[in-house]
Amino acid sequence: MHDEFLCHVTAYGICGGRRVGVPLGTYRAPTLPLALWWLRDRATWIAERLDPRPDRGNLPEGALMPVADDTPDVPALLRSWCADADLQERAAEELAGGQLLRVAARDDTTEYELLAESVDALRMARTVPRGRATASV
Repeated sequence: MHDEFLCHVTAYGICGGRRVGVPLGTYRAPTLPLALWWLRDRATWIAERLDPRPDRGNLPEGALMPVADDTPDVPALLRSWCADADLQERAAEELAGGQLLRVAARDDTTEYELLAESVDALRMARTVPRGRATASV
């Protein structure tokens, strides 16, 4: 069983013709449930900032702009991932099995990536002799 997990959230975009990543948070979770909780919390945090609820009244007039109908709905994708019990169970199984968990959603300008990986799996990967490492998909 993997006991500790490194979690990262990053936004990637193009700046000056190059792909750049902007870290949005890192957390070293002492347990699997806390790792998944933190990833869901960050996914919700991103969704709320991309698609705030205008009925809350704290947005100035004209702050929200409509997007094209064919623009990917990142907030909806992230909220859906958070609410899907089957996806959460599969994520827990992958992490418990020592696999890297990656959740990504992209719109026209930015890719949002949530990652989590077992600290034990990272340590074990360092002990594999060079040239003998296996590729993962």
